[in-house]
Amino acid sequence: MDLFYIILIIIVVIILASIKQINEYERGVKFRFGKFVKVLTPGWKLVLPIFESYRKVDIRTKAVDVPSQEAITKDNVSVQINAVIYYKLFDASKAILAVENFYYAVGQLAQTTMRNVVGSVSLDELLAERDKISTEICKIIDDATDPWGIKVENVELKDVSLPEDMKRVLAIAAEAEREKLAVVTKAKGEVEASNNLAKAADIMAKTPGAMHLRTLSTLSDISSDKSNTVVVCLPVEVLEAMKGKK
Repeated sequence: MDLFYIILIIIVVIILASIKQINEYERGVKFRFGKFVKVLTPGWKLVLPIFESYRKVDIRTKAVDVPSQEAITKDNVSVQINAVIYYKLFDASKAILAVENFYYAVGQLAQTTMRNVVGSVSLDELLAERDKISTEICKIIDDATDPWGIKVENVELKDVSLPEDMKRVLAIAAEAEREKLAVVTKAKGEVEASNNLAKAADIMAKTPGAMHLRTLSTLSDISSDKSNTVVVCLPVEVLEAMKGKK
């Protein structure tokens, strides 16, 4: 009878030791005698000691900070870039069976891919088309990690740092571009003003008394300030208008 209770206690202990909990955001990869059996879904699962083992993996989206590293653009400019990569597991068994350490593997793959993609574009393209370059990096990494059961959701380039001498060159170029635009804008304004003045002069020349009215309007504006001394030079048109009136 005592032996029965001892065996019963041993069985209960084995069962209790065999119960493993898989949370909702996890999956378990179960092995029996070292061979893959199945993927354990969330809940309480039995994993027999000695004969069976399992590994839990987190299937939530992971954000991995790719450390800053040096890369050379297509036009031979050295830049420092870093990024964040977002990915998640869609097949827990592949993540365990196909790659030794998928955390490390994804990080290393992201670094090499970033350097390769940056090396294929110029500095201007890198600064102006960061979203496009991020999308390209994301696609390359996603294709490479698909056999590992990993889905890369997004890649964001956080920062692109330039050497100090290159920053000065870009600042000078930007200042020159602003000055060029200012000169062009001023020239367009002067052309437009000249055209308007020419049209106004032509209209006044064709309209009798127009110059006289313009002169009176100008005198009215000047006379508003009592401290001014006004010397009036009457245009020929005003004299002709006065002669006509006489």
